[in-house]
Amino acid sequence: MAAHGPAASTTPNCPLCDGEGGALVWRGQKLRVIRAEEAGFPAFYRVVWSAHAAEFTDLAAADRVHCMEAVAAVEAALRVHLQPDKINLAALGNMVPHLHWHVIARFAWDSHFPGAVWAPAQRDRAPEREAEVAARLAAAEAAMAGRLAQLA
Repeated sequence: MAAHGPAASTTPNCPLCDGEGGALVWRGQKLRVIRAEEAGFPAFYRVVWSAHAAEFTDLAAADRVHCMEAVAAVEAALRVHLQPDKINLAALGNMVPHLHWHVIARFAWDSHFPGAVWAPAQRDRAPEREAEVAARLAAAEAAMAGRLAQLA
């Protein structure tokens, strides 16, 4: 994990300004990657911009490129180490208007597939398969961190 200072600007009562937002995987000068604690989805990551910004176009062009390269690094590590059926990318920000990208490894057996993780469940959870994925996260996160450090 790279060691850099706190966010350049924060907004009171913003959960992504006030805290990490999940288990910290890597922190750089401009962004961090966290593993979210979302039941049923062990490989649910967020790329969180450090300074409080609500929209992607609030960033300078070079920062937008940097942010998307980080999203791609997380996606690539998940694909290599977890072999998911699909990767979901989303930047909604309706509930938390602080720029962050969701990068979620999805599997045909997960409780909501092929629907969104926020949609109604389509089947029961598969705890044993979730545990198998969780056991491979350390390697995926090490790969993420290595690539993200190269980008920083």
